[in-house]
Amino acid sequence: MDARLPPAAMEPRKQFHCRLVTTRPERVVLATPEEDRIVRRHFAYLKSLTERGTVLLVGRTQNPDPTAFGIHILLAPSGSEARRVVDDDPAVREGIMRAELSPYKIALLARPERSPPPG
Repeated sequence: MDARLPPAAMEPRKQFHCRLVTTRPERVVLATPEEDRIVRRHFAYLKSLTERGTVLLVGRTQNPDPTAFGIHILLAPSGSEARRVVDDDPAVREGIMRAELSPYKIALLARPERSPPPG
């Protein structure tokens, strides 16, 4: 065991699936300036978590209507820690998105060289 890391950092991490849905359906096609600012902070938060290896993937449906939703797969030592990460998302904290969190396990994963590029 590495004495430099806190015990929680040494625990094996489990996978969780987070589905994000808007709390105001009209926001998908007509966001307010404040909602746009919150979404930019939300994206920066998820980007930071991805760069640190806490989040494995992030994406959203491309339908421009109220049925749109986003997902991300994250790693955490426990459900309560996964919930803390999700609740710290600016979009969830500010109430413009609602998060549905579930334990998850990736069954199949394409090799990176066979995956389409992000974007």
